[in-house]
Formats: sequence, structure tokens, C-alpha cells
Amino acid sequence: MKRPELIALAVPFFFLLIGIEALVARRRGLRVYRFADTIADLGCGVTQRMALLALGGVLGVGYVWIYRHARLVDLGRTPLVAWTVAFLGVDLVYYWWHRASHRVNALWAAHIVHHQSEEFNLAVALRQAALTPLTHMPFSLPLALLGVPPLIAGTCGAISTLYQFWIHTETVGRLGPLEAVLNTPSHHRVHHGRNPAYLDRNYGAVLIVWDRLFGTFVAESERPDYGITTPLRSFNPLWAQVHYWIDLARMSRTGRSWRDRLAVWLEPPERTAAREHAPVPGAPAQTAKYDVRVPGATRAYVVVNFALGVAAAFCLMMWHKLVPPPWLAVTGLLVLLTMVTSGALVERKRWARPVEALRVCLVVGATALWAVRG
Repeated sequence: MKRPELIALAVPFFFLLIGIEALVARRRGLRVYRFADTIADLGCGVTQRMALLALGGVLGVGYVWIYRHARLVDLGRTPLVAWTVAFLGVDLVYYWWHRASHRVNALWAAHIVHHQSEEFNLAVALRQAALTPLTHMPFSLPLALLGVPPLIAGTCGAISTLYQFWIHTETVGRLGPLEAVLNTPSHHRVHHGRNPAYLDRNYGAVLIVWDRLFGTFVAESERPDYGITTPLRSFNPLWAQVHYWIDLARMSRTGRSWRDRLAVWLEPPERTAAREHAPVPGAPAQTAKYDVRVPGATRAYVVVNFALGVAAAFCLMMWHKLVPPPWLAVTGLLVLLTMVTSGALVERKRWARPVEALRVCLVVGATALWAVRG
């Protein structure tokens, strides 16, 4: 399923709006951004985009095949109906995928990345998991059966993603009658809260009506405590992507039977937490946010190199079809390494400086090689 480059085109506006939100919050006396947390959020987002480039068109193959060979009707002949079905269908599919991603460990292992931040701001909207496009793909296949053309489905999916960016903010209050129909910042603050009353609520994308219809809606009534019930305590975007998978694999290996081992992957997260004596969803979360002190020189260095990495990622997103596959792979890996070393430098890991020195050498070498070969 070919996806329009709407997300790539929106990247500059994402950063512009993040800057505006930071200024508005500062004028109101709110602290909604922390440097290390923001670096981790953006690093996770860049990691996902590089993973999507690596997957290429694989994600859409199944959708396109079903649409071409097994669709029940041809909505492409009636554009108005096609767009209406696509918009509502994409939104409903997202609701059920999102709900399943909070109730099944194997899906939560991917989606958990989006909930790890202990802040709530527009940068958190960009904190995405590399594997969620894979977990979401099977849920979208019924739309192909219904005859929604791939381009229309992809466009509605991109619009849904863009809409969800702006609802990750504390600077917007309630929106009156719109709260009854649309997913709003107030509703989505509830979804990101780890307060007992807020867990596993408000799964909607654009519309909140599905939550109201299926009994998962809760209105914002107290200040949310953001994050996951067992805090990640790391700003490493790579570790953020894999930590829960590693936990599940470890727990699965200790199962007494194949049924026990399989259950680890399919059961709800709270059941696993109870077995492991971890903080159980519904119990009070720890109040102290994980944070690190970043020296000014380190902060300046990380900002410059991180910005260069984001710029390279943006160029790959926009013009990857013009880049030879070997150079696409090399550049993508160097971008990922930049994300990892940025987080490590912020946390002052022992291995950060040697690996960063290696990364700089690799970047210089690749740039020189590219310049020589023209």
C-alpha cells in the first residue's frame, strides 16, 4: 500500500510547533520539556522512520494483493463513498489495534515505546516504535476486502497520524462540544496517564466516539501522572525499542510448559507484572521522574550532532528513492548510531565517548568516500 509522503513533508512543521509549544508553556510558567527526555522522544521517532525505510514497500504488499484479487466490492468507482468508508474504517481499525496493543503483551511490547516518556508534549507524539507498523498491518486488511483503494487508505492513515500530533499537549484545555466527537488533548492526556482511573482508556485516533460506544471512555478529572507503571529509566532510543521484548523472552524461557511460554506473549501486561512482582497497573507509580544533569558543553555538542542526524533522516525520508541502496543503508545506520550515541552522551555512559568517536570517524569516512565517487 503506497503511503503518501505527507509525514515527511510535515516534519519541519512538527519542529516549528514544538518550538511554539515550548514558548507558550514557558510564558505560562509550565515546564513541559526536559532536554534528555526530548532527545529520547525524537530519537525513537527517527528510529521508526529509518525502520520504515528499511521495510520499503513490504508493509503494503498484503493489502494491495487482497485489494486486487479478493475485494468484495470496488469502492474506487464511487470516490465519495470510498473516502467516507476509508476515513471511518481507518479510525475504527486504529481503535481496535490500539486497544489490542494495550491488552496483548506481544503488541504492547511494540507500542510501549510511545508511552515511556514521563512528560506529555508534542515531542512525545513523535516518540514511536519501530515495530508498530508491522503490528498494525493485519488490522488494516479488512479495508482491502471492503474495496478501499490503497492510495485512499494510505492517505487517510497519514491524515490520522498528522491529526494525532497536536493532541499531545498540556497547553490546550477542553474544547467544549468538540469533546463529544473528537479525540482532544484532554482525552489523550487521560490515555497517557498511569493513574489507576486512566489506565487503558481513550484509544481513539481522530474520533472519540468509538471509546464512548465500546465503553473505554473516561473524561479527564485529575492531573495525569505520565509514563508506564514500571518506568524505563533510560534515554537510549534503542533500548526503549527492545527492553520489553527482552523481558518477555526471558519470562517465556522460564515457563514450565509450552502453554505457559505462549501465554506470556498473549496475556495482558498486568498479569505478567503480577507474576514478576513488578509494579502492577493500578498501583501508585513512583513519583520521582528519571532525569540526568547535562553539562552545557555536552548539551551543545549533542544538539548540533542530533540536528544533523535529524536533517539526514529528513533527507532520506524525502528523497530515498534517489539514493542507491548501499548508501541508503549506510546513511540510515549512521543516523541510528547518532540517535544512540546522543542518548548515551546525555546519560554520560562510560561507552558513550569511544562509540561517539567511532561514529564521527565513520561519518567522515563515508562523506569522503561519497565525495570521491561523486
